Amino acid sequence: MGGLFAIYEGISKMRHPHETESLGIAIGILVVAILLETYSLRTAVKEVGHVKPAGQSYWQFIRTSKSPELPTVLLEDVAAETGLFLALFGVLLGHFTHNPRWDAAGSIAIGVLLVVVAFVLGVEMKALLLGETASKADRLLLSNALRNHPQISEVIYMHTEHLGPDTLLVATKAIFEPSLSAEDVSRIIDEAETAMRAAVPSARFIFIEPDMQRLAR
Repeated sequence: MGGLFAIYEGISKMRHPHETESLGIAIGILVVAILLETYSLRTAVKEVGHVKPAGQSYWQFIRTSKSPELPTVLLEDVAAETGLFLALFGVLLGHFTHNPRWDAAGSIAIGVLLVVVAFVLGVEMKALLLGETASKADRLLLSNALRNHPQISEVIYMHTEHLGPDTLLVATKAIFEPSLSAEDVSRIIDEAETAMRAAVPSARFIFIEPDMQRLAR
């Protein structure tokens, strides 16, 4: 709503332009806000750096993170910092060019920025609310841990779903060696679960179903 209101305000100023009143106060407020927001953004970047894998970009971190807190704070701080600079540039350009429509353009740009950030956050939060799957790297690690067991010949399918930032559910079906007894199958399932948790510690809940029809052949 804030983004749409900013766009509406910008369009209104475009239609009815007027000079900025109390220019010094407006610039002073924006400069102080930029300094405070810069400190906040620096803190957010520092916190993300503690949990972000080496070599991963900040955008990749936002897209792949299973915890909504840090990506949300980082995006909001980036949007706020960018919006403040847009507002400052709009006010200054409007003053020096004697064209108040620059201020209006700044408001519209801020509105568009807020709408885009809200859309990105909505998409990412929706994925987490609906149960996002594990990353490709984690799915490969889980699959390899299962396939590497000498008495498991094939993985038929594997379904993964995040129940929380550090809690992953894994449901899989695999073909075991046909000569195994029920006791052997139970033991192998325990061994496979241990190997999968060692590969991906967030895999808290693992359900392995042996293919009984193929097992009996």
